[in-house]
Amino acid sequence: MAEELPGSVLFACSYNAVRSVMAAALLRHYHGTRVYVESCGVRAGDVDGFAIAVMDEIGLDISSYKSKTFDQLEDGFFDLIITMSPEAQHRAVEMTRTMACDVEFWNTFDATMIEGSRETRLDAYRQVRDQIKKRILDRFPVGPAPKI
Repeated sequence: MAEELPGSVLFACSYNAVRSVMAAALLRHYHGTRVYVESCGVRAGDVDGFAIAVMDEIGLDISSYKSKTFDQLEDGFFDLIITMSPEAQHRAVEMTRTMACDVEFWNTFDATMIEGSRETRLDAYRQVRDQIKKRILDRFPVGPAPKI
């Protein structure tokens, strides 16, 4: 039997501009309102244009997302924090001192480090998107709708 879905999940990375925003959008897409999903970063940065483009390719619009930091979160409690950068991992572990929650580290490549043509950079972002999508579907499987 699949693991129970957590009630709330926070995805965190360094800038809340690429990885954590993609992950939150994907989890919301697959599980809708069954899980409260939020994302944040150690620092806030504008949502990356390449991230917007590759998510749009799969029908998910993240263009209106407003980046936020850990300190700007409206909800202070999460069942699970999934971090996607070492920096965010350290911050999440600090949060566990005052919050009972699980923390998972999904070391995820930072596509913003890739230089080159637009297509080269888009390919890097697609790889990150697809890696995150696979991790989400492995960790939070989409099964048949529950019987009522």
